[in-house]
Amino acid sequence: MVLALTTAATAQGNRTKFAEDMYQAKHEMIIEELGLTPTQQKQFMPLYEQMEREIYQVNRNARALAAEVEKKKNPTDRDYEAAASALSRTRIQEGEIEAKYFEKFSKILTKKQLFLLKQAEVKFTRQMISKKKKR
Repeated sequence: MVLALTTAATAQGNRTKFAEDMYQAKHEMIIEELGLTPTQQKQFMPLYEQMEREIYQVNRNARALAAEVEKKKNPTDRDYEAAASALSRTRIQEGEIEAKYFEKFSKILTKKQLFLLKQAEVKFTRQMISKKKKR
């Protein structure tokens, strides 16, 4: 029992460390790709991290609802509908969050940097997918 708990805690710790490393790498790439000045970094990165947390929470809530349905022995159509709806709405909610932060970012970043931000995010995602495929 102790071994199982230790193994689970270590696995959780490894996932947390991986997530932290991934976010750090992403943030470093964004800083580099956008050519942020130190002043811009101080203003932009806390907002960007806040946006990421909000998006993460939206997705986490939808996944939790879906997991609840999967665990049920006899989920109802209402259960399936609620989970499917929550999962479907995540993209809309993500877009709303991004739009809210775009306004804030536009007070810190140049027009070119705003454009480069989306490209940097896509580039990072592609790199992560490519690395995963190579494993």
